[in-house]
Amino acid sequence: MDESSLTALSPLDGRYAARLSGLRELMSEAAFMRQRVTVEVEWLIGLSDLGLPELPAFSTGARGALRALVDGFGTAQAARIKEIERRTNHDVKAVEYFLKESFAGQPELSAAAEFVHFACTSEDINNVAHALMLRRSRDELLLPTIDTLTERLRTIAHAQAATPMLSRTHGQPASPTTLGKELANVVARLVRARQRIASVELLAKMNGAVGNFNAHLVACPEIDWPAFARGVIERLGLAVNSHTIQIEPHDYMAELFDAIARLNTIVIDLDRDLWGYIALGYFHQRPVAGEVGSSTMPHKVNPIDFENSEGNLGLANALLRHLSEKLPISRWQRDLTDSTVLRNMGVALGHSLLAWDSTLRGLAKLEADPARMAEDLEANWEVLAEPIQTVMRRHGIENPYERLKDLTRGRRIGRDDLSRFIDTLELPPDVRQRLKALRPSDYVGLAATLARGA
Repeated sequence: MDESSLTALSPLDGRYAARLSGLRELMSEAAFMRQRVTVEVEWLIGLSDLGLPELPAFSTGARGALRALVDGFGTAQAARIKEIERRTNHDVKAVEYFLKESFAGQPELSAAAEFVHFACTSEDINNVAHALMLRRSRDELLLPTIDTLTERLRTIAHAQAATPMLSRTHGQPASPTTLGKELANVVARLVRARQRIASVELLAKMNGAVGNFNAHLVACPEIDWPAFARGVIERLGLAVNSHTIQIEPHDYMAELFDAIARLNTIVIDLDRDLWGYIALGYFHQRPVAGEVGSSTMPHKVNPIDFENSEGNLGLANALLRHLSEKLPISRWQRDLTDSTVLRNMGVALGHSLLAWDSTLRGLAKLEADPARMAEDLEANWEVLAEPIQTVMRRHGIENPYERLKDLTRGRRIGRDDLSRFIDTLELPPDVRQRLKALRPSDYVGLAATLARGA
């Protein structure tokens, strides 16, 4: 860890910086600058193809030089834009000036310099850049990590599909299940949540200061500007929002952030359940060489990964929900509050990614203990009150629920107690024998089949 990490205000850029390097490439301020340059370049190239007499179509070399500015964009270029911004006190104008000075020594591009940012408001650039950042982050980092987590859980669910386990509704012994089935439930939830995240359509606009193409039409009334803007946006892999104020209204962002927060809530639920299963001894954690669990209790292997995940997911969801509630609100044709808040998108996604990675680290350490689960099942024969009273109902025996309640509620009973009770029932001999042969570990219904189907 270098000095800058030690002095970072946010743990995402300090303690956990190494685990989020991929996101930093996509959601940092430098990444934002790079995407702004991308948008300005594609707008300029598109303008050159309109056939304006003042802007001849760029040669292959000029197009290559423009796109090389994007491909070669790095920390040095970002630092130069920041240097210009200190003079302009305007971040998008700094990008425009950066591009113009990059044309030095290239006559064809220099002649087109005043068409950089032509008819655009800052938000025409920013909103497209934000959408590009979110698209890459979602497609290259968020969805693959969700898929990895889902697949890891699916693997465990299939391996433990038939491992019987006591359920605990309200924290109390309940009808048995299998370990695999309980993890398969989470797999199914994550699959649905992932679909919602992936299906959000990312929108953008390039329609001027208040969304009406005012300046565009005055300068070039002969151009079909809505069609042109649509072409630029769609070539960048985004969808057009045709009706906006100065800013794209961010409803799609709210939808995306809500979807991510919903998935995060599912992972919190998983983290807490696994934490509890570890406490019960249903899972052991493989110790990592050199790790210390407690500064005073040498024996401890704490479930720190699931705790880390839960904590980071809480932070992530607080930010994501604020983003989704605030961003669609703008006074009249715009105010600046969205710009301030949008700078924290990477923070919200960073805490989410960090949490998912922590859950994966925790899962990698888990070892199921079927013997401990079997021990709990053997200690809770009262859970068979449910199937016995259900069979009694089928055969017309009166008050089955009440009779089993008197026998079992708030009490621990054993196999012999149930056997004696079954002997008192007026049931066909084969049915009575089947009930007497039933054990808590057998009473799992279709759990194994459901687990393997996830």
